[in-house]
Amino acid sequence: MYTRRTIPFRRQALLLPLLAVLSGCASVGNLGALLSAPTFQVDQNQQAQLRLLPPGPGRPTGGAAIRLYARVTNPNPLALTLSTLAGQLELEGRQAAQVNFPLGVPLAARGETVVPLDIAISFSDVPSLGGVILNAVTGRSINYRLNGTVGVDAGPLGRPTFGPMALLSGSTRVTR
Repeated sequence: MYTRRTIPFRRQALLLPLLAVLSGCASVGNLGALLSAPTFQVDQNQQAQLRLLPPGPGRPTGGAAIRLYARVTNPNPLALTLSTLAGQLELEGRQAAQVNFPLGVPLAARGETVVPLDIAISFSDVPSLGGVILNAVTGRSINYRLNGTVGVDAGPLGRPTFGPMALLSGSTRVTR
């Protein structure tokens, strides 16, 4: 016959191995087997924007600001929070800026959301962008590519990161 005291002990005995397995899966190496990386696509409803910036504080030779719109899809059956995005932006195949966003964007289970990403570029940091600047000034299209890693907060399953991977690519023109 079971007493009240032995039932909770039996439950604990069953839960301890389950918790050990889950905590083992929560490591970055094993979480990839449980969770899929969020996917990124250029949002077709909003055009990427590129603005040229005049010389100023922190930009002695001028710069640019680019806003990319990412449609982020969570393929997982549980809600996640998109917590980080780190990587590099290329313009016309040349590295233009490092990015590191702390985000905190909620992603519904099997849902999607649009995330605007604002990136500042200082021309003094990137002397190899002369051709890009010429294309921008003359109104020609400029190709971009954002590569990086993304991190999610999966609650009790941990905070895995995915990548490096290609996140977004497309083209834009200077907006005035």
